Amino acid sequence: MIAGLSAAAPAAVVADFSQDNGWIVAGKAVLILICALVSVIIAIWFERKVIARLQQRVGPNVRGPMGLFQLVYDALKLFLKEDMNVSRADKLTYIVAPGLSVMASLMVFAVIPIGGQVKIPFSDIETPLQLTDFPVAVLYILAVTAVGVYGIVLGGWSSRSTYSLLGSVRSTAQIISYELVMGMSLVTVFIMAGSMSTSTIVGAQEKLWYGIMLAPSLFLYIIAMIGETNRLPFDLPEAEGELVAGYMTEYSSMKFAWFFLAEYINMLNVSAVCTTLFLGGWRAPWPLSAIGDGVLNTGYWTILWFLAKTWLLMFVFVWVRGTVVRLRYDQFMRLGWKGLLPVALAWIVVLTALRAIDQFTSYHFNAWAVPILSWVVVLFIIIWYWPVPEPEPEAPAETVEIDPYADGFPVPPLPGQVLPPSPRALRLAGGAVETVAVVETVAVVETEELDLVEVKEDQP
Repeated sequence: MIAGLSAAAPAAVVADFSQDNGWIVAGKAVLILICALVSVIIAIWFERKVIARLQQRVGPNVRGPMGLFQLVYDALKLFLKEDMNVSRADKLTYIVAPGLSVMASLMVFAVIPIGGQVKIPFSDIETPLQLTDFPVAVLYILAVTAVGVYGIVLGGWSSRSTYSLLGSVRSTAQIISYELVMGMSLVTVFIMAGSMSTSTIVGAQEKLWYGIMLAPSLFLYIIAMIGETNRLPFDLPEAEGELVAGYMTEYSSMKFAWFFLAEYINMLNVSAVCTTLFLGGWRAPWPLSAIGDGVLNTGYWTILWFLAKTWLLMFVFVWVRGTVVRLRYDQFMRLGWKGLLPVALAWIVVLTALRAIDQFTSYHFNAWAVPILSWVVVLFIIIWYWPVPEPEPEAPAETVEIDPYADGFPVPPLPGQVLPPSPRALRLAGGAVETVAVVETVAVVETEELDLVEVKEDQP
């Protein structure tokens, strides 16, 4: 399985685009666009059905078979809704921002190898199932995803709304924080593959996937990709509980739909990147890859493996959304800067040292040392960050009543302090006292009347 991983970098396996002409390139671009839009529709239905199953509900099941037509009605609803515009908004930026997010999200799949080398039907032309590739393709992906953030930032700023602005500012901080973690997790892949070309990285995983060899990097990337796409539990730029809808608050109809579309395309993008860099890309998993001398790693079979891995990661998105609650903003920032980033930096240093020892000495142990060490690091991370239940605080022996407005503004009580009863509580307590007094008075009167009757009966 891991033979051949030695000091030298793996042989470059670059896709061959020599037979591509203008018509083939245009056809690939159109197919990528169509597949992205269709995948978004499927992803919305998939998410609603999976979350319904997780929460023991039915989900959409009335409109069409298994509720598939419900997506058509949702799209028509967005298209036919009233298109409202903010009168005080920056008009041009307000309109362009959603389109900017969508365009940036659609550009990522240009360098993703969806499959291997295939033969076009009814011709002798062979072409890779990839639009293009170049030596810094992964760097291009990081640049494009960073540009997509401008759509969110400009959309929130141009709306001239407090909630929208807060959502856009949160998005800026979020992208800066988790883009660093994502980039650090990818650096280890570049170190092992010796290239940033996506087809080269897929070729380097012929013997062993980087998700197994570089398990900490995969672990960090999965967390970072959820934060990068503003998904639960990291959907703080659009936190409905506190910011109405965040940067999308002032958008409606199709302009809102563009933001919605960009979010789901970005989910597919980061899942496809993870598949390419960590899960072997379009290569079949073992032992299927060993069937028939690797026949399942050729032709149009490769599309099946790529889609299966990508949708498995899409399930992870939905699974996390249905099971994990939203973090507070300070917890989110602390996780990125004090939790994930130090681990990513330490892992890069360790891997670089092992790689240098392997290349410049006679101790060639990358084939077994790196995979073993990576899983030791994962185990250390799990143990280090495993939540430990805090002991319940002991109740104070005495409580002191305080005046919360003593300093001119209300303050919450500290441990051992209690607030005075509210006016409403006093009124309720007063009514209860009066009721008890009335009941006691009636009982006394009735007792006196009974005594008087008994006295009268005793008289001759």
